[in-house]
Amino acid sequence: MITRVLYIDPSDFKESELVPAADVIKSGGLVIFPTETVYGIGADATRPECAAKIYSAKGRPSDNPLIVHLADPSDAEQYAYTSPLFYRLAGAFMPGPLTVIMPKKDSIPTTVTGGLDSVAVRVPSHPVANALIRLSGLPIAAPSANISGRPSATNAGYALRDFNGRADVIVDGGESDCGLESTIVRITGRDSLLLLRPGAVTPDEIMKKAGCVLEISDAVTGKLAEGERPLSPGMKYRHYSPSKPLTLVSGSREARIRFFRKAQETENAAVICYDEQLPHLRRENAIPAGGETDLETQAHRLFYALRAADSLPCGSIYANLPPASGLGLALYNRLIRAAAYRIEDADSAPDKNTRK
Repeated sequence: MITRVLYIDPSDFKESELVPAADVIKSGGLVIFPTETVYGIGADATRPECAAKIYSAKGRPSDNPLIVHLADPSDAEQYAYTSPLFYRLAGAFMPGPLTVIMPKKDSIPTTVTGGLDSVAVRVPSHPVANALIRLSGLPIAAPSANISGRPSATNAGYALRDFNGRADVIVDGGESDCGLESTIVRITGRDSLLLLRPGAVTPDEIMKKAGCVLEISDAVTGKLAEGERPLSPGMKYRHYSPSKPLTLVSGSREARIRFFRKAQETENAAVICYDEQLPHLRRENAIPAGGETDLETQAHRLFYALRAADSLPCGSIYANLPPASGLGLALYNRLIRAAAYRIEDADSAPDKNTRK
């Protein structure tokens, strides 16, 4: 397969430029396209064989559900049993980086939902993504455009490295804005939700704007129990991981800097650091991720930083453990999975650098 690249300026494009990509979706092919969160690899969500193509291209386990992308919240009526709470969420956050899980209708095959009787839907705000869905006239099932388990792609270049020859078309629409996948919630009652994956839309925002009770799944900060079934993408399997071992580091500011310096000296390690830490580190092996309190920049740069650190001639990678609150919860969720739950306390090991 030869992968065709379409270059689209999100701020100034004609929908006719996307017709070739929409035609691929209609014909059952695979299209990689930009969203405001990360790039997705998409296909017709109503055909089981199309979902199988996505799983095959990504090397993704087939019990890991896919998200169905729609052009308008009202389109969810065709594919899910909606509720007033869904429309409150839609009014507050759609189009945007929020995914809602509801009971599915028969119009969506179980191959898309990982065998579950529920479906995850969202309406992307990225103008290219939204136009592609409308032009295709179909719901588009689309997980992140990365080989399963690897860091998500936030630009077309990263997606092309993973999928050249595996996808029919890549739509290059520049850098993604958020840099993290969407927040995922499951409707559990008339006015209650379960947070399954944090993202740019925070728990506090959801409760405030939708007037509901929100519970946070234990799987957001920990592992699923043995044999427990994933209810949304990103819950069960090792995700977002560089090829080299990543360890997260907690502790005081001074202790973390000492720890990172020691790791660079003794292991030739790469360090994903805060901007404030950069002057204290060996710069050729340091990837700045943003200011310590600038969580939006850290979110935007996270997957770039993981890929950049992985490309350095180093055998290991270290990064700061983020706070597990607000937008930091989304960073924490991605990084603990990327690190396979390896965490070091710099305060308790100031003079040594041994992984647990």
